[in-house]
Order: sequence, then C-alpha cells, then structure tokens
Amino acid sequence: MRQIFDAELRQIGEDLVQMSRMVDAAVTRAGKALLEADLQVAQEVIAADHDIDALQRELDERCVHLLAQQAPVATDLRIVVSALRMSMTLERMGDLARHVAEVARGRYPAHAIRPTAQPTFVAMAEAASEVAREVTTLLGTRDLELASEIEKNDDVLDDLHEQTFATLLSPEWDGTTQEAVDITLVGRYYERFGDHATSVARRIVFLVTGDVEDGSSRV
Repeated sequence: MRQIFDAELRQIGEDLVQMSRMVDAAVTRAGKALLEADLQVAQEVIAADHDIDALQRELDERCVHLLAQQAPVATDLRIVVSALRMSMTLERMGDLARHVAEVARGRYPAHAIRPTAQPTFVAMAEAASEVAREVTTLLGTRDLELASEIEKNDDVLDDLHEQTFATLLSPEWDGTTQEAVDITLVGRYYERFGDHATSVARRIVFLVTGDVEDGSSRV
C-alpha cells in the first residue's frame, strides 16, 4: 500500500511540474501576442488555457481521492494539501496569461500598448517568463535559494507595475482612454502573476521546512 501511495504522490508532483510548464509557455506566448499584436498566438494562448484547467481538475481529483482513501497524516498530509493549493495557484497564473492574450486579441490589428509604454511591458513580459521558469524548476527541486529568488523577481514585477502608473500620470501621456485601461489591466495581470509565483514559492518553503509563516500565501 505504501508503494502505491508513494507512486501517487510522485504523480501529483509530476502533474504540478507539467502545469507549471504549461503556464510558462502561456505567459511567454501571451507576452509575444501583446507586444507584437500577434492574433494567432493570442488565440493559441486562450485555447491552451483549457488544457491547464483540465489538468488542474485531474490533479485535484487525485488529491481528494488520496485524502479520502489513504487518510494521510503529518508530512504526507502536508504534501497533498499543499498540492491542492498550488494547483489552484498555477491555474490562476494560467488565467492571467490568458487575460493578457485576450487584451492583445481585443485590440488586433492595433497594438494594445503604446510605444511610449512598450519598454516597461517588454521588461514585465521578460520578468514574468523568468519567474514562471523558476517556479517550474522549484517544483522539481524544492531549492530554497530559488524560492527566495522568485520573491526577488516578484519585487521586480511590482516595481515595473509602479512604472505603468508613472507612464499614465506623465505630462507626456497622450493616449486614449482605452489605451490607459489596457495598460492598467495588463500591468495588474503581470503584477498578480508574480504574486501567485511567490505564493507557490512560499508553499514549497513550507513543505521543506514546516514553517507556516513562510508557507502562507499573500495573495
């Protein structure tokens, strides 16, 4: 029985890594769609979000089955409950990538982001992709130093988010109301993406150390 249970736990871990890879691809391609006004890529990101949602449902069902059938305790219980929370967080990250793609699709053939704001969003897209890659690696390694690095990269996204407001409040801003709304929304999507990545990082710290404070979510 223990061998079967351990195999189930390994499968849960593999599913989380797979979800994270899908989120990484989604946010990277969403950034491309946004910055290049690429309708096809935007459509692909939006469609692929269904696959992330489906994997989350499968993973959650497996976790609930383990809780009901095996009644795990101590470390095993912590792993299963944490997996449930992280799958939900990864699904939300996928949703945020989809939202970015939806903005790109909604403004096609025009660019959603004005040239004056492009440098900020290029940096945000790169930072979001980097943090997504780090989350995938973290789920496979449980490297506490990497968990700390994810929090630092979230700070980068927070700073870039502040820059979007500076752009909108600048005397040189001459964009339309719709362009201002798009910048505000997309900036918020990327900022929240980083917050969710931090939530996963803290949950991994909790798994490794048992520290409830580090494992708590701030999102």
